[in-house]
Amino acid sequence: MKNLLLGLLVIAQHLGFAQEEMSLDECYVLLENNYPLAKQQNLLKAQNELDLYVVNTQRLPQLNLEAQATYQSDVVSIPIPNTGIEAINNDQYKATFTVNQLIYGAGIVKASSQSVRAGFKSQQKQLEVNIYQLKQEINQLYFSILLVQEKIKLFESKQRALETKWVEAKSAVENGAVIPGSQKLIELELLKLKQRQIQLKENKSKETATLCTLLGIKTNKYLKLKKPILSSRIDSTLSRPELELFQLKQNQVESTERLISKSTKPKLAAFATGGYGNPGLNFLDNSFQPYYILGVKLKWTVFDWNSNKKTRESLLMKKEIIENEKETFELQTRIKLEGQISEIEKFTAFIQSDKDIIKLREELVKTYESQYKNGLITLGTVLGELTNLYEDKSNLRTHEIELLLFQANYNITKGS
Repeated sequence: MKNLLLGLLVIAQHLGFAQEEMSLDECYVLLENNYPLAKQQNLLKAQNELDLYVVNTQRLPQLNLEAQATYQSDVVSIPIPNTGIEAINNDQYKATFTVNQLIYGAGIVKASSQSVRAGFKSQQKQLEVNIYQLKQEINQLYFSILLVQEKIKLFESKQRALETKWVEAKSAVENGAVIPGSQKLIELELLKLKQRQIQLKENKSKETATLCTLLGIKTNKYLKLKKPILSSRIDSTLSRPELELFQLKQNQVESTERLISKSTKPKLAAFATGGYGNPGLNFLDNSFQPYYILGVKLKWTVFDWNSNKKTRESLLMKKEIIENEKETFELQTRIKLEGQISEIEKFTAFIQSDKDIIKLREELVKTYESQYKNGLITLGTVLGELTNLYEDKSNLRTHEIELLLFQANYNITKGS
């Protein structure tokens, strides 16, 4: 599903983002696929395959070729006259080809493979954690841009309202209902509004460029973000990738423990050596001779000065450290969740209050407009109250976006 979504986003990118709208989930997908760290996934996989190949070569015959030429200042001599035994040459030559085959390794190859795989899984999860932690940064940018979009829409609505007022004022001036100059007051408000719109659009352009760069896509200043629908359900069950990482680190330590325990166990191997030298195995034969040796050898580390034991004690301490890190992470995360829940409740209350304020303000604006038409108050008073109405609406939009931001961060904090 993610690959299909990414493919559609890539097609949209090549089409120049015409009328493109992007959701928060789509941003997450782009982050996971395009962020430079994501490219390490394939590198880690390739590295793991190479490491496993190297480990598994221990099961295969090990081939060694040696060649040696020496000159000795003295050689073995047999001081028995008339035996016909020649003295050994001072210069000697030897070339050997040896094959070693592991017969019994106490499971060390399997333990080594498990250790490599455990390390690979831990590295993969660490990469996932690093990318996951960037999602809060995505949230901050996303909702900041979304807030600007909402304010631009609000200002456009206010602009239309002021333009309607301008037409009404023009008609009233022409009919002599109000004194000239009322239009100028509205035009002044329109100019101030235009300045704020220019600033908002500039801010949106900068933040959109930053978001696109972070997502690894072409910058598109016309990009529009969808207002997400987020669940308001509070569920503090943690499902963060960091928790999986802690477990994988524990697994990695345990696999290392198993590998170390195998390292001191007895190992049996067969070997075969073929050679050609002067002298051969018969050192009394002073000529070049071929030869071979077949056999088995046993290797067993009987005493290692407690090196193995101390290493395993060190690994046990490492497991305790990882467990302590996990407990600390869970504590800090739950504290953070409690703070976010408090903010969610606060902004939920703000939004209800904002709606009540706007309802009263709209009624007040209607009353002022009626009084203005009856000549009881000035146009400036009406415009002032209209400005207050849109400020209240702006507060509502701000609180709605801030609520969504805290809800999105809450989902990321607990692991959605």
